[in-house]
Parts: sequence; structure tokens; C-alpha cells
Amino acid sequence: VSFKNVFFSYDDSTEVLHNFSFNAPQGSVIALVGSSGSGKSTIAGLVSAFLNPNSGQVLIDGIDLSKVDLRSFRSQLGVVLQDDFLYEGTIRENILFPRPLASDEDLLEAVKGAYVDEFTDRFENGLDTVIGERGVKLSGGQRQRISIARALLAKPKIVILDEATSNLDTQSESFIQKSLAVLMRNRTTFVIAHRLSTIQKADQILVIEDGDIVEQGKHDELIDAKGRYYELYTYQTRM
Repeated sequence: VSFKNVFFSYDDSTEVLHNFSFNAPQGSVIALVGSSGSGKSTIAGLVSAFLNPNSGQVLIDGIDLSKVDLRSFRSQLGVVLQDDFLYEGTIRENILFPRPLASDEDLLEAVKGAYVDEFTDRFENGLDTVIGERGVKLSGGQRQRISIARALLAKPKIVILDEATSNLDTQSESFIQKSLAVLMRNRTTFVIAHRLSTIQKADQILVIEDGDIVEQGKHDELIDAKGRYYELYTYQTRM
């Protein structure tokens, strides 16, 4: 994925991204860091083609995303949001949402990869447990793992994570981190990072302020540079 001189605004008066350029090589993990309103979610929206740049290009394998068949592209996209949508029905139906005709083998692979079986094995009806209005109430961590299993089942080439471990207990977070590691393996991944402790292994960290990349590099390089990332990181680790 490449951004080339991308400008974007939601209206004519406020520009959200200014002349924004970077490369995300295939299989790399790109972390997007910055204060609220800096442009992180806008970048995710452009990568997923829910938004289009005002000028400049978002390229996928060198092809302008605006010229790509969107249905075909989105079938290669996995998105895990902070508060993902689960609907009333069974856990199985919720995971099968992107690929209703997936084989049992693929389904079980996704279930194990996202550690969903860790809690469904304790339910009387397992994957056929009904959740929602009249069904079982799931914890935030359990809901999150179902979302990750759904993304794993889709077998995407590009993954967008709006990192969502901030309000989970330690055990849930440990399962989520392990399941995200499975999801991200060999996939180009964009992580909107709220907790900087979770992105130390990212291939590239983009520090974004007011729609510009103010710093770019790996965790250790950015800590040594003692700039904006260092400030954000030391502030968070002191809290």
C-alpha cells in the first residue's frame, strides 16, 4: 500500500491530511500514532476505500485504488474495530458473516486462531450458543475475539486494526494479543495505536499530528530521537 501526495478534507475549510506520502511493503505492520483528531482514522478510511483523496493517490500493488473493483478489493480486507458489530444469532453465524459457505475446517481454524474456543468450550451449546437480545451476554474480550475470528475466516491480504485492548482485563488482553498476532502474520497491517506499549514490534511507526507525519521509524529509533513519540511514550508509561 502506498500513499502518494494525498490531500484530504471532509469539507472545504479544514484539511485533514496534507501532502501525505508513505509506503507499506507487503506483510509489514504500520502503526499510526498521534493525538485524537490527528488523522489516524482518516488514513484507515482511505486504505479501506471508504474515503477518497481530494488529490494524490492511494495505490494497491501500484494500482490507483480509485480504479480497482471495490467489491474485489474489500474481499481482501479485514477490519477489526474497537467496538465491532455482533448481531443477534449464534457465535457460529457471527463468525461466518464474511464467508457464510466456509468449510468447517476453515471455521475451526479461525476459532482456534482467535482463541474463541477458550470460552465457547465452557458453553453448553459451544459455537451454537445464541448471543444478543435473548442469548448469552459476552464480555468485551470475548466479543473482540469473535471479531478477530471473523477477520481470520475472511483470509484478508490487508488488515486494519483500531486497537481495542484499552478496557480489557489482563487475561482477556493476553488472549487478544495472541489472536491478533495470528491475524497479522504475513499480512499488511495498519494499527491505529492507542496504547504505545502494544506496537513496539511494528515495522514502521508513523507519528501523525495535524495531518502531517512528524516522525517515522521503529520504536527504538524514535525513542532515541527523543521527539514527539518519546514524549507520548514516556507520558503513557508514567501513567
